[in-house]
Amino acid sequence: MPRAVKGVLIECDPSIKAIILKIDQPLHDYIVEDLDDQTLVVKEAKLPDLKQKLEEVASRSQALLDNS
Repeated sequence: MPRAVKGVLIECDPSIKAIILKIDQPLHDYIVEDLDDQTLVVKEAKLPDLKQKLEEVASRSQALLDNS
């Protein structure tokens, strides 16, 4: 029997989408559906965790830019 999963529609730049895909890759725990170049459906319950991981990636990238 099919199960419904609450999701959140996310529209973002392709570069951010690539980061989200990379975060999701090991366990496929965040993305419900990959719709197009700039749109994803993400599990609603996982959205806060995904935002935190994106912030960590952004802060690491900024630290690398600051050090160069």
